[in-house]
Amino acid sequence: MEDLSLHILDVVENSIEANASKIKIKIIEEKSKDLLVIEIKDNGRGMNKETINKVLDPFYTTRTTRKVGLGLSLLAQAAKESNGDFEINSKPGVGTEVKASFQYSHIDRKPIGNMNDTIVTLIISHPEINFIYEYQDEEENYILDSKEILK
Repeated sequence: MEDLSLHILDVVENSIEANASKIKIKIIEEKSKDLLVIEIKDNGRGMNKETINKVLDPFYTTRTTRKVGLGLSLLAQAAKESNGDFEINSKPGVGTEVKASFQYSHIDRKPIGNMNDTIVTLIISHPEINFIYEYQDEEENYILDSKEILK
């Protein structure tokens, strides 16, 4: 994947597959700290510890439509290649939270890409899901809530 918005789209599709009804996507750009953070949080079915330990294996997936699960492993790899970090926390019946951080100025950090198209695609494709997109930098904070738009 060439940009981070496509990674986000893939991870959010996992949330949708896990029956999430609310998915929050947050991007934080802190250039003064040389930091970019992506957080994706859902209220899907969640995962137990055994599954969490397997999800970064590209040949593990719970989907029946394909035999590989590259989304999380590729995002984790992209974060680590740019001097960043990757975390995943999940509880069965509660949901999952994914956090990827990147050194903002790192030469190998992928561009964010077209988040507008990513968010619009998600909202149009899944109007039954409440998507909350938050973008924060050192000067401003924007929040888009699909529930408000679809009213």
